[in-house]
Amino acid sequence: MSTVVLPPASDMSVDTLAERDLTFRRIVWRLIPFLTLVWFLAWIDRVNVGFAKLTMMSDLQWSDAVYGAGAGVFFIGYFFFEVPSNVLLQKFGAKKTIMRITIGWGVVCVLMALVKTPLQFYVLRFLMGAFEAGLQPGVILYLTYWLPAHRRGKALAFLLSASALSLMLGSPIAAYLMETLSGAGGYRGWQWLFVLEGIPSILAGFAAYFILSDSPAKARWLSARQKAHVESELAAEAKGLGSREHSFFASMRNAQLWVLTLIFFCIVAGNATLVYYGPSIVREVGVTDIKTLGWIMAGIYACGWAGMIGNGYLSDRRKEVKWHTAIAAALGALGLLLTAYFLGQKNMVGVIVSLALSSAGTMGSIPIYWQIPSRYLSATALVVGLAFINSVANLAGYFSPQLLGYLKTSTGQYAQGLTVIALVEFVATVLILLFVSREKARSPAPAR
Repeated sequence: MSTVVLPPASDMSVDTLAERDLTFRRIVWRLIPFLTLVWFLAWIDRVNVGFAKLTMMSDLQWSDAVYGAGAGVFFIGYFFFEVPSNVLLQKFGAKKTIMRITIGWGVVCVLMALVKTPLQFYVLRFLMGAFEAGLQPGVILYLTYWLPAHRRGKALAFLLSASALSLMLGSPIAAYLMETLSGAGGYRGWQWLFVLEGIPSILAGFAAYFILSDSPAKARWLSARQKAHVESELAAEAKGLGSREHSFFASMRNAQLWVLTLIFFCIVAGNATLVYYGPSIVREVGVTDIKTLGWIMAGIYACGWAGMIGNGYLSDRRKEVKWHTAIAAALGALGLLLTAYFLGQKNMVGVIVSLALSSAGTMGSIPIYWQIPSRYLSATALVVGLAFINSVANLAGYFSPQLLGYLKTSTGQYAQGLTVIALVEFVATVLILLFVSREKARSPAPAR
């Protein structure tokens, strides 16, 4: 096949620029819908335990401390297997890696229906984390093969917003399944929840092999000229970024990597609180009907979805990430602090509105945050660097449920734990303002 050579973007005609834009739109429409579905299913299977908790705890006679440990141990598996998973993605390709990840966690989700003891619960949650490890940084890395940074913001915001969308839609679905199927075939509603939400992930894993291409060069659905457009724009971006650390181990000596990891750790602490304890917090103010609780949580998580989409759009439009990330994280922290206050007042409306604010801010900060690491890591370092940041930072997903579970068991309330986690999330804002440069996102050519 002959190689197509394109002129620099500044020398392209209007028609050629339009052709380039059409190429990237085609890539987005080919990859993003399916990857969004995979991410949606990942979150459905990761967090359905938050709704299962509402009846599973009493059925199995477990304490909040047992639940907190089980919810959090997911992230221990995440921590140990995320970096190896990203290395395997680069070695074996995206479609095989995503296939392995998706089928694995789907099978574990189905097996969750069989748990009887805390040990079984811990083991399966650990395996869930081990299988899902690498999906988020792997997908982020995968998109760097296809889209330059100034085209990734909206695409990544839409993709990662599937986490909030899964919470928004998954809440009423989980409530319906648990209430409607309880007792069917001799199984409890929470058992049916795990089975029926694990099977779609297994099917999606097999579909990944046929839908995804490992790179633009291997994409049969792109012409040679379209592949040249991708190659030229990515090359222009790499040239514009200039000199950065040339290896992961060199970047490990860079304090900026550790600051970036700590920032995301603080954001994840807030997000894990919303995900794993949101339904329980709302129930504390008198919402006991599972279906009603499901719809309330759907509204709260809808605010998170809107925050992701809206903040991603504004960040791309303004080509700015520092303030869009910092302000969103601050709103997330404020929402948790207000939730703690209104819980003490037994104010149902205040708790729901505060959780919605926290959801919009915390979840809205996540896709914008992921535009930052590529400023400080080279392409080589980025492979492991993204996984390192995500795996270490996601340990907050272990500690925050543990903290809330422990304090709830010992004090009988969530307010103290929520206050601590709100302060932790606010640290993310402080670190962003102090250490992240206000450099705007680069574009290889002016918009036309």
